[in-house]
Amino acid sequence: MKVIVDLCVVPLGVGISVSKYVAACETILTGAGLKTSLHAYGTNIEGEWEDVFTAIKQCHEKVHEMGAPRITTTIKMGTRTDRDQTMEDKIRSVEEKLN
Repeated sequence: MKVIVDLCVVPLGVGISVSKYVAACETILTGAGLKTSLHAYGTNIEGEWEDVFTAIKQCHEKVHEMGAPRITTTIKMGTRTDRDQTMEDKIRSVEEKLN
């Protein structure tokens, strides 16, 4: 099953800047062959359910390995069974209505 996820992984106990942890997760996600779109407060991910959630687990493992004693993660996700839909489709639909 295809899924679109909005992921925000926040390492705690590592100081104020978290960009190196975000970069490590982005490397894992793209290395897994997932389609991603990085934004200011997270990453949108598109792919097969198992692939996406395996990569999210790997992100947690990596961030802990990098020294974060605690992680809080927010996940918003959606699936459809009536048709295939991409992240671009969702954005295009809203943009068309704005025009």
